[in-house]
Amino acid sequence: MSTPLVLYGIPNCDTVKKARAWLAAQGLEAGFHDFKKQGVPRAQLDRWIAAVGWERLLNRQGTTWRRLDAATQAGVQDAASAAALLVQQPSAIKRPVVEWPDGRVTVGFAPADWAAWRG
Repeated sequence: MSTPLVLYGIPNCDTVKKARAWLAAQGLEAGFHDFKKQGVPRAQLDRWIAAVGWERLLNRQGTTWRRLDAATQAGVQDAASAAALLVQQPSAIKRPVVEWPDGRVTVGFAPADWAAWRG
């Protein structure tokens, strides 16, 4: 039995919408985990940080990050401090995060890369 494909994000995020549409167009069924309604699963967050690094997961270009005060931003200096912030501020996670059936974790939407991984 293979692990299901799961897309994590926020439903009204344009990038998440594009990613979900792309997956559907490829005939790929994906579960969806809504950060706004379901929160950030801590065990998954730790796994994502291990897989892609906290720097890749933290969206420093987004409005959520820019709205944080300078002290909060400066306090994010390692995986532990980034994880603590991302649990409290799920919108600061670069989206979407995808857990692929083969165990791979990706962050962001890259249709060319996704198509190449499909084979």
